[in-house]
Amino acid sequence: MVSTNRRSTVRLTAWVHGHVQGVGFRWWTRCRARELGLVGEARNLPDGRVAVIAEGDRGVAERLLALLRGDTTPGRVDEVVVQWGEAGGGFERFVEA
Repeated sequence: MVSTNRRSTVRLTAWVHGHVQGVGFRWWTRCRARELGLVGEARNLPDGRVAVIAEGDRGVAERLLALLRGDTTPGRVDEVVVQWGEAGGGFERFVEA
């Protein structure tokens, strides 16, 4: 469940490089994020990367980040570039965009 404590609620933005574009990677990311209780989105970018935006407890978001950097994702992840910020809201669940 997403924390309502604003101090521990963060936004993780991750740009995933590699052979990751496609429904399989976005679906896998959405399922893991939902299992963790995060809200946000995963979408393909025109340059071949996938952008993942997740909001929730920082510790939980770090678990998603570890999964993105791990070797269990569909496709092949070469690099994950990360930016942390304040949660902005606007997400009701985790979606594939």
